[in-house]
Amino acid sequence: MDGTATSYWQLNFDENGNATGQDPGALISAVSASGTTDLFVMSHGWNNSEGDAERLYSAMFPLIANAPGVPAHAGYLGVFWPSIWFPDPPAGSSDAALSGAQISATLARSVPAASAPLATMGALIDSGLGHVDAGTATPAQQGAAVEQFHGLLQNVFGGTTATTEDAGESALIASDNPQRDYAALAVEMGSAPAAGDAEGLADIFGPIWNGAKDALRVASFYQMKARAGTVGAKGLGPFLVQLHTAVPALRVHLIGHSFGARLVSFALSGIPSPQESPVASLTLVQGAFSHWSFTQAADSPFAEAGALFSVTDRVSGPLVSTFTAADWAVGRWYPKASFLAQQDNQDVAAPDRWGGMGSDGYQSVEPSANVALPLPTGTALAASTFYRADANGVIKDTSQSAFAGAHSDIEHPEVAALIVAAATAGQ
Repeated sequence: MDGTATSYWQLNFDENGNATGQDPGALISAVSASGTTDLFVMSHGWNNSEGDAERLYSAMFPLIANAPGVPAHAGYLGVFWPSIWFPDPPAGSSDAALSGAQISATLARSVPAASAPLATMGALIDSGLGHVDAGTATPAQQGAAVEQFHGLLQNVFGGTTATTEDAGESALIASDNPQRDYAALAVEMGSAPAAGDAEGLADIFGPIWNGAKDALRVASFYQMKARAGTVGAKGLGPFLVQLHTAVPALRVHLIGHSFGARLVSFALSGIPSPQESPVASLTLVQGAFSHWSFTQAADSPFAEAGALFSVTDRVSGPLVSTFTAADWAVGRWYPKASFLAQQDNQDVAAPDRWGGMGSDGYQSVEPSANVALPLPTGTALAASTFYRADANGVIKDTSQSAFAGAHSDIEHPEVAALIVAAATAGQ
């Protein structure tokens, strides 16, 4: 985004939430000197390179700047963090269309320390599928290769931890029967036909190796989701505290897309008290994390409060979440990634225990209200209220991605108007 037109800054973090590339103190001084009264802070989501994130901000921030009612002295801050996690399959295809080499090369961009084991995992996938096609390996040889792959998967991703409501994917990583579970995952994800369609013993390894590709997607998804929380809590949250100390009158409006929604939400947990928080609104656009994150224990299917229940008072204004059925990534794939955990927890009272924010918005939160996009002119949002914003009429272009559907179809004036409505609540 061109910083000459409006006040625009960038804030970069590494995977541990450490600021990189610039002095946060200098950034805070620049914001203070600019005369900005309202700072819109946005975080990108998954599969975004720095260039992708810059293009998102170059589209969204001008939409916000031109939205009716935007504060006269608004500034804009784009958050950058390493979020590459998996290549999209070709249009109309599943992950089975991707080679192991393609997958490992993409993952190495966001997990560079694991580039060697990732390369081995990619080679094992391609070799395993090659043996399936040629019939050149025994079941014992294939089984040993699957065990080697799973051991590497556990070594690379097994140390990942997330909050209870966001840890459904961990069951697959911890599996003690990868052949069974990879084959089941391939069926769940559509990468292989249901059991019974194979013609011989060797053919079972086709679904297993395609399931191994799916397992890499699930494991890397889990790691990036956890990373978003780390960057928010250890990076953005403390930065906002410093910003508030230096510019106490500044109002901050947090905006997050996809995993970025988890990042800005977990920034609240990095703010020790309401008095130290500059956050005046929170808008989650197709959030890719648990819709139970803000729920009290009594209403949670996990019998414990969501990770962010105790920090909602860090937001002095509205808390908004969009949702749409056209978001296939969050609405369809997201709960499937936790299929093993679902099997282990057959809770018929909470079939959506592993659901995502972008599928139906905040769950079991109070006070709450429902709105729809586009917001009627003059709609006033209330402070300290959770809003589920039905975006089915706006975020709907499923042609953008064969995997994610309309997950990233967010660059609309109606979305910007919702963000500004949250930012100006009570003003």
